[in-house]
Amino acid sequence: MDTRPSALALTPLLLFLALFLGAGLYFTAQGEAMGFYQVRAPVAILPALALAAWLAWRRRVPVQETLFAGMGHPNVMLMALIFLLAGAFATVSKSVGAVDAVVALGLGHLPPALILPGLFALAGFVALAIGTSMGTIAAVVPIALGVADAAGLDRGLVLGAVVGGAMFGDNLSVISDTTIAATRSQGAQMRDKFRENFWIALPAAIATLLTLAVLGNAAPVESVRSDASPWLVLPYVAVLVLAVAGVDVVVVLALGLVLAAGFGISLGEGYGVAEVAGDVYAGFEGMVEITLLSILIGGLAALMKASGGLDWLASSIARLARGSSGRRVGEFSIAALAAGGDALTANNTVAILVAGDVARDIAGRHGVTPRRAASLLDIFACAVQGVLPYGAQILLAASLGGVSSLSIAGQVHYCWLLAIVAVAFMVWPRRAEAGASPLSAAADA
Repeated sequence: MDTRPSALALTPLLLFLALFLGAGLYFTAQGEAMGFYQVRAPVAILPALALAAWLAWRRRVPVQETLFAGMGHPNVMLMALIFLLAGAFATVSKSVGAVDAVVALGLGHLPPALILPGLFALAGFVALAIGTSMGTIAAVVPIALGVADAAGLDRGLVLGAVVGGAMFGDNLSVISDTTIAATRSQGAQMRDKFRENFWIALPAAIATLLTLAVLGNAAPVESVRSDASPWLVLPYVAVLVLAVAGVDVVVVLALGLVLAAGFGISLGEGYGVAEVAGDVYAGFEGMVEITLLSILIGGLAALMKASGGLDWLASSIARLARGSSGRRVGEFSIAALAAGGDALTANNTVAILVAGDVARDIAGRHGVTPRRAASLLDIFACAVQGVLPYGAQILLAASLGGVSSLSIAGQVHYCWLLAIVAVAFMVWPRRAEAGASPLSAAADA
């Protein structure tokens, strides 16, 4: 088997993006309102999979074994299960009137300018506590959608606020898998990495809150009246409380589904076990596309990795970094490594693990501290993951909200602002001693 790095191994992903985005843009230009739904992503990825399989076969990679291992990876299967449970929970909750109850109880107490910042802050708090952006999106989006519709807000904007908050909390959480991967791969302390991240994420979060307040203030909030029982709010409360308590996201969604169904049967008229079963399956059906795409992307990433694509990216960046000197070169190289790896794998944890050893070598050569290297790995993998139209977070939000993933990607303001703030901190002149930001240096003092 040929294990040499290969740039050619990355072309399948480029083909997928060209087909998916190109077809969407073409049909949109032709006046089709649902232009990006004319060629579905799971179909657009099939030629890319064929190309990846052919390239892998040429390099004597066991194609079927590699493809099936990537498609059936535990992380991929976990995502698929979360998608299905989230779809079922959202559908049952809406059918029994839980969304209407939440909106009726909460919307009247919030001025328009605070709706979007409030959703961002809620998602950020939940993600910080539970350490997973996927679980946060699954728990918060159903509430956010009810508020969005009642307030007359654009769904893409609301979902972008929730995804941004989820990425903010996940990036800072000490129990997040990305944080653990970044600190372990760089030999950094969890506390130090958190402090380094905090002083970069805080300005981005504040700027996001202000941006969302301005955007939300233009929304005309309608009067909301609902006959739904206030008790129907409890499934959402239970989901949030259990999530913050650290219960596994699969268990949280399963319990939320049982509670929603139980309250619906007890308080609803004509809503029984048969209706619950129908809504659960309807929720599953709504997640078929995202589930298929996640499984196929897992296989595509495995084939590209086995064919040397990710190794080529890592070695190319490392080679460029060795040809130059200085802290900034090292930091930008680590940032590019994390961002590029995430764009190719659509998984920020995998991107960090793939880039870890190379990033540690770059950091050592260019005087970048371990905490700084770990922070940059996590930040740029997070920033890219949060705006990928084919990333799991946006795909989940888009599926729950019934909107195009591209309509969300451009409105995840936090991730765009996080990247801008991080770049600004990288070019900011700092004391040579520690490779730490001025704010974090002041905090240390």
